[in-house]
Amino acid sequence: MPYTVPKSTRAASSAAAVLAESADDAAFATTLAKGLIVLEAFTAGTTLLGNMDLSTLTGIPRPTVARLTHTLAELGYLRYDAECAKYRVGARALRMAHPLLTGMQFRQAARPMMQELAQGVRGTVSIGLLDGTSMIYVESARSGDVGPHVPDIGMPIPVVMTAMGRAAAAILPPPDAARLEERIAAEDSGMWLASREAYRAGIVQCASRGYCTCIGEYMPSIHAVAAPLFYVAGQKQAFSINCGIPAFRLQPGQLEDEIGPRLAALADSIRAVVGAGEPATEVRRANKKRARA
Repeated sequence: MPYTVPKSTRAASSAAAVLAESADDAAFATTLAKGLIVLEAFTAGTTLLGNMDLSTLTGIPRPTVARLTHTLAELGYLRYDAECAKYRVGARALRMAHPLLTGMQFRQAARPMMQELAQGVRGTVSIGLLDGTSMIYVESARSGDVGPHVPDIGMPIPVVMTAMGRAAAAILPPPDAARLEERIAAEDSGMWLASREAYRAGIVQCASRGYCTCIGEYMPSIHAVAAPLFYVAGQKQAFSINCGIPAFRLQPGQLEDEIGPRLAALADSIRAVVGAGEPATEVRRANKKRARA
């Protein structure tokens, strides 16, 4: 039976694990970390949470959560809903994303090309950035009705179960790629065991073909293909680009024979426009060898 991501799964480790790892770090601001963990508990499926909900999700004691939510609401990062006595993310939180997105000017150059492909295949085309064991969407284009999965900026998806994640992992320096596997296994051993073989096969596909496919592993109704984009060594940022299409729209072999090559060509075009080189040959070769081990 395919592995299903539990609804309660969080992108980051539990608060207790994060704090335990930093117990000996005198420079670690524990209160700040707890506040950020509370903010990260709000996801697309949990937009309205009370103090007890947040305590259960994060592992932080309820009295501490109450002080944190009050402070975050006073600062504008949370907004209190008196009718249900719960909190939702406040508008000020949007300011945090702007400086990061501003530093990704290639998105503006890539967007028209992404939109052209999305319309041509009647799906979505998105760019993602590796963040821990997740990929975070930083740009997306789509055409019409694309099914139940509508990517949006800031949305996270798991690295191990997605073509986008495997394409990003394929351009990591080998030590970083090995650490990523260790972290995935530590955070969710069930997901890792269920998806390890396909994950490593995707890395091999990227090394040999320039793209990899994911046939309904993350969402059964969506088939996807992804290509490595580029790795920013100084910032340790790995970007990849994917294309997701409702399964009912695809002809047999179309994802591999037509859309994959078109997406790889789009990745080449984006790199050419922004002046980024091909993903390092030695990195792809090393990761291909490691994935086959």
